[in-house]
Amino acid sequence: MTISRIEARRIVLAAQGFGRARPALVSAQHLRSTVDRLNLFQIDSVNVLTRAHYLPAFARLGGYDRALLEQAAWGPKRQRRLFEYWAHEASLLPLDLHPLLRWRMAQAARGEAGYQTLRRFALERRAEADAVLERIVAEGPLAAADFDRGASRSGWWEWSAVKHALEWLFWSGRITTATRQGSFARRYDLTERVIPSAVLALPTPSAEEAQRALVARGARALGLATASDLRDYFRLKPAEADHAIATLAEEGVLVPVRVAGWSQTAWLHRDATVPRRVRGAALLAPFDPLIWERARTERLFGFHYRIEIYVPQARRTYGYYVLPFLMDDALVARVDLKSDRQARQLLAHRVTLEPGAPPETLDRLRRALDEMAAWLDLDAVRIGAVVQRA
Repeated sequence: MTISRIEARRIVLAAQGFGRARPALVSAQHLRSTVDRLNLFQIDSVNVLTRAHYLPAFARLGGYDRALLEQAAWGPKRQRRLFEYWAHEASLLPLDLHPLLRWRMAQAARGEAGYQTLRRFALERRAEADAVLERIVAEGPLAAADFDRGASRSGWWEWSAVKHALEWLFWSGRITTATRQGSFARRYDLTERVIPSAVLALPTPSAEEAQRALVARGARALGLATASDLRDYFRLKPAEADHAIATLAEEGVLVPVRVAGWSQTAWLHRDATVPRRVRGAALLAPFDPLIWERARTERLFGFHYRIEIYVPQARRTYGYYVLPFLMDDALVARVDLKSDRQARQLLAHRVTLEPGAPPETLDRLRRALDEMAAWLDLDAVRIGAVVQRA
């Protein structure tokens, strides 16, 4: 079966939760449904607009109370609905994904996962990690900085060594994020003191079963994807994902299709729908799952996108923190945004219209910016330069 690029876009947008009527009042259930659909919200520390993990729900639901997400992620144990772990980078995940990531935790515990410095804490530096863990056991939730206060800069309590030990303990599942402090730094605690007991009691599947379930969930969230797209969703290696793709294809969960203009075979999830049209408008975080894989974004939308935070100012093309603007089934503009909290303004330093952007793009973008400003408790929107890209 061959499908057009526009059909492919609409399949993906529907799978990602776009094109639906937004609720008049967003409830905790709406938020849970969104995170269950996407499987995760990627975490990023940049706060020039707002933290990235808040933005995917806003793009799909409109204005919502961010406290709903904070309660689900970092509230009391009995109210937890999310946990932090490395999935697609550092992420907030639904609790039912915990069993499906235990194989990755076990790899880290054996020193088989994570960067090289981290792996040493599973092996020759294990005693240092155990000492860090013992202090958390005794004192309760601690941030990396808590170990540094009054400590010697040589030996076990040197800050970077403690941070690496904490990260290894986190990767291996021994500890997890209890809360986030004002600077957004993690406060770590024992996993069993954070995650509900009923979740920890769930059976642990084999690595192969878990990887198959992760690929299936990624495929459902993407709607239509290449093998590399499916691996990328939960950052699986080919050996971890390819057997799962083959099995899911045999079971009819994944259906092979050709997309016009794509060189690779695409896999269509059997539950994916093909809407005749997709209506709506959304500003997309750089780490929104619709666009986080830049090559896929270009294949789907013909939209070359790179985040320029780490590019020197003089060499930036579009701005510091640029959000693509989705209008119906196309990416039609990009906006360099900043929350000026002191002046209570949402600043759109620069708006760049894509070639072929429809005449109503600016009007609909202004409405989306007004909605975002209200959600962020800002009083006004200030738009700077508007540029038409050739």
